[in-house]
Amino acid sequence: MTAGTLALTGSTGALGGLVAHALADLHPRLLVRDPARAPKIDADVYVAPYGDATACTAALEGVEVLFLVSASESAERRTEHRTIIEAAARVGVRQIVYTSFAGAGAEATFTLGRDHGDAEQAIRESGMAFTFLRDDFYLDVLPLFADAEGVIRGPAGHGRVAAVARRDVADAAVAVLRDPAAHAGATYTLTGPQSLTLEEVATRASAVLGRQLRYEPETVEEAYASRRAAYPDAAQWQLDAWVSTYVAIADGSVAEVTHDVERLTGHPARTLEQALEGDLAS
Repeated sequence: MTAGTLALTGSTGALGGLVAHALADLHPRLLVRDPARAPKIDADVYVAPYGDATACTAALEGVEVLFLVSASESAERRTEHRTIIEAAARVGVRQIVYTSFAGAGAEATFTLGRDHGDAEQAIRESGMAFTFLRDDFYLDVLPLFADAEGVIRGPAGHGRVAAVARRDVADAAVAVLRDPAAHAGATYTLTGPQSLTLEEVATRASAVLGRQLRYEPETVEEAYASRRAAYPDAAQWQLDAWVSTYVAIADGSVAEVTHDVERLTGHPARTLEQALEGDLAS
């Protein structure tokens, strides 16, 4: 790719920022909402919110490959995804590399996985080449499920989650974006090296973080009630997303371990401890 023909979204966030810094030598285009937060790398910065068709169209003129980090969770997420996907197709983008979710589809237990399924469908229908990076839940985010008392509460039962380190997702994305044509049409499911219960996550994360965490099961009904009490202004879609995170763990939807991280990056997927220690060191 020549300078400016790779466009990256999400660069002001944790995942996209890692990718942008790793690919700075390609002089990518950065599509952002707030230019003040854009990474300080050799890149052209365009203000192009996903839902702004005019701005996205202008920002993507001449781009060959688009790295599309999924939009922030919101009631408008599907429309935002489809707007930037349509803009990319309109100006002749050849390939989209999209950060999706493990098991994405209309029937996904995790309700936000249905949003990802809709985005994948829109990309397939666009006629552009694509690569889907279907991430499991993030290993480094799981401890953040704990409340102020260190309790992770939810209806996950004894289910397991093959959560993946965010840095491994970034590494996988970088590998694909350095040779996108070699990955056209591929769907990768990015997981960690183990499938863990939330009880195991709490125990192992406690040892790294120096903070005592524990998992406390809830029923689905209790989970909705506790979250409504804590967040009385939350919309129903947000409550559904929170609760279905745990239900997806309970029913095995996110338990499968794959070797796609190692296949793409050449290194083993990080363990929970390695993911947390890396975040503490950075």
